[in-house]
Amino acid sequence: MPVFRSIVFSAALAGLLVGAVISVAQFFGTVPLIQKSEVYERKAAAEAPPAGHEQPGAPHEHGEAHSHDREWEPEDGFQRNAFTVAANILTATGFALLLTGVYAIRGRPVTWREGLLWGLGGFVVFTAAPGLGLPPELPGLPVAELAARQTWWIATAAATAIGLCLMAFRSAAWAAVLGLGLIALPHLIGAPLAPEFHSEVPAALSHRFIVMVTLTSLLFWALLGVSTSVAFGRISRPQA
Repeated sequence: MPVFRSIVFSAALAGLLVGAVISVAQFFGTVPLIQKSEVYERKAAAEAPPAGHEQPGAPHEHGEAHSHDREWEPEDGFQRNAFTVAANILTATGFALLLTGVYAIRGRPVTWREGLLWGLGGFVVFTAAPGLGLPPELPGLPVAELAARQTWWIATAAATAIGLCLMAFRSAAWAAVLGLGLIALPHLIGAPLAPEFHSEVPAALSHRFIVMVTLTSLLFWALLGVSTSVAFGRISRPQA
């Protein structure tokens, strides 16, 4: 029970800190890019033909069904910012529980340097590897079917995590070969492709968004690895 409390309290503390920091980074980095993209998205939706007269190959998201799906969204300003901060804190806390659980299973103190390495491993598993096939997309850009994207993303993250574990914790040559094979396999299969159609969103804006999301995620995982290791070490030490 003391170990469980250490895991929960450490994750909550790290999640609150990292979620707040990442929210600030997003307000100055990715959020302005999303807002610019939404301007192009609304413009394209306003210029789209009426339902039943869509152009061949045009995405259905700009039709009647799309307006129904977006029946409600948080208003710009305080409401939207509050939802962003809350989502970031919840996400950071969830991943922090995963990291602190790993620290507890290892059964020995984890330094901040080790925590940083675990955080960078999380960046590779959850951002870098899936992002090679499914990079972050701005509103108004075409995307592949949701179920296919989710399946490929989960499979890629799982294969990458197993591959990294084999390479990190097994010194045998077969483990390194198998690990590299697992990491490469999803990319050899290929991510689901988005339908082709003209988008009003400038390519430069999309590229900048991908860079900003990647850098923000790197900051997220680095801070999460360090903060969880420090918090778990301090909170669990009296219990030891």
